[in-house]
Amino acid sequence: MPRDPMLTFGQEQGMFLYNVTRKWFTLGSVFTGPVLLLINAPFGRFSPKSDSIFLVDGITSWIIMELASPIAFLACFFSSPISYYRPDLPELATPQTLLVALFLIHYANRALICPLRTPSRSKSHLIVPLCAIFFNIINGSLMGSFLSSPYARIFLNSSLTYERPSFYIGLALWAIGFAGNIAHDEILLDIRRKANAKGKGKEPQPTVDGKPGRVEEYYAIPQGLLYRFVSYPNYLCEWVEWLGFALAAAPFPVEFTFSTLVSLFSWETWASIIQEPSHVFVPNLVPPYIFLLSEVLLMLPRAYKGHLWYKQKFGDRYPKERKAVVPFIL
Repeated sequence: MPRDPMLTFGQEQGMFLYNVTRKWFTLGSVFTGPVLLLINAPFGRFSPKSDSIFLVDGITSWIIMELASPIAFLACFFSSPISYYRPDLPELATPQTLLVALFLIHYANRALICPLRTPSRSKSHLIVPLCAIFFNIINGSLMGSFLSSPYARIFLNSSLTYERPSFYIGLALWAIGFAGNIAHDEILLDIRRKANAKGKGKEPQPTVDGKPGRVEEYYAIPQGLLYRFVSYPNYLCEWVEWLGFALAAAPFPVEFTFSTLVSLFSWETWASIIQEPSHVFVPNLVPPYIFLLSEVLLMLPRAYKGHLWYKQKFGDRYPKERKAVVPFIL
C-alpha cells in the first residue's frame, strides 16, 4: 500500500516495515523458487539418508512450524500495526471476520488436525522447520496486518462486499480447494495406515558409505480423484484455495501486458525493482496475492522434483499420463 502523508510517526514506522517486508518477502520467493529446482529440501521423501543430530521428528516439527502462521496472524490482526488507531473488533457477521475464520480454519487443519491424524512422517532436517517458521511468521504478520488495515476494512465493507460477485466466487474456490486438499491428503494418509496395518510401514534403505541405511517411511502410488491426472493434487488444491481467498479479500493487483512480461527478462528491470523504495513496489500487490504467488513459486519446484522421484522409484508402474501438478500441462 502507498504511504499516507497523514500517518503519525508510529504508524509511519509500521507502514515502512510493512512495505519493506511486503517487497522483500515477494522478491525472496521469486529468487528462491528457481533454487529449489536445483536442490531437494531435506524433508519427507528427500529426508537425509543417514542419521544426524540435525534430524528432528517430522510430526512435531510440522506442528510447530505451521502454528507460527496463525499466531503471527492473530497478533498483527489484533494490534493492527498499519492502522491510524487500533480499531474495535469487527462484528461476527462481516466479510472481514469471515476471512479471518477461513484463514484460521485452514491452519487448524494444516497445523493440528492433519498432522495429529498422520500415522507417521519422515524425519526432517532442522533447517526445514526453521525456514518454514521464518516464512510463516512473515506471511502471517502480513496477512493479519492487511486484514485489519483501513484499506481492507473499506474494501470489505459489508454493504458493498456482499454485492460483489468476486467475493462469492472467491469463497466458492476457497471451499473447493480446502475440501480437495483434505480429500487428497486423506488418500496419502490411508496409504500409510494400510501399510502400518500390514506391518510394512517402514522400508530399510541401502547402506551409505558402508553404514546401514536408515529405515524410512513406506511409499506407494496414490490413486483416486485428481491423482489420476497429477502427482501433487494437494498442491493444486491449495493454490485454488488461496486464489479464492485472495479474490474474496482484495481486488486483483495488477494487469500484466505482454510488454510487462518481456521487461521481466531484462537485468535493468530487476535492478530498478531492487533499488526502488519499498512503498512504490507494486503498490496494489497485497498480502493475499503475495501468499498465493509465493506458494506457487515455492511449491511448483517441489512438485516437479517429487514427480521425478515418483517416476524414478516406481518406473514403468507409474502412470505415464500423470503430470506433476497441473492436469495435461505441467
